[in-house]
Amino acid sequence: MVEASLIFVPTFAILFGILDFSVAIFLRSTLQHACREGVRYAVTYQTISGSGHDVSIQSVVQANATGFLAGEAGREKIRIRYYTPDTFEETSLNAPNNVVEVSIEDFESGWIAPLMRSATPLRMVARATDRMEGLPGGSQPPAR
Repeated sequence: MVEASLIFVPTFAILFGILDFSVAIFLRSTLQHACREGVRYAVTYQTISGSGHDVSIQSVVQANATGFLAGEAGREKIRIRYYTPDTFEETSLNAPNNVVEVSIEDFESGWIAPLMRSATPLRMVARATDRMEGLPGGSQPPAR
């Protein structure tokens, strides 16, 4: 009985540690994928019927986050910023050739088994950027 406990306790500690870090890596890669998909959607100026450009991008990011950004609380963590290509100053225009950045900020998740860790939640940030495509002659970008 004593030998079994001396084997099982460290084995389960290692197992839960591996599971914790595996979930953290999966979570990080999922959020990064969602940001990349949001940027891909943004550069083509597509919109969901009846929605603005930013709301459409947020919907695409939420759809690709496999439920980690569900609801209004998840939507508030998604940030969309536009920058001028020559000075990289933030602008409010989603004009052609501007740089778009889609980010997930202030995302917190709990550990599965907080072995020898504080109760501090796991915090993550994911970002993706790309340059906006040009529009056909005379077209205007959709409203933000």
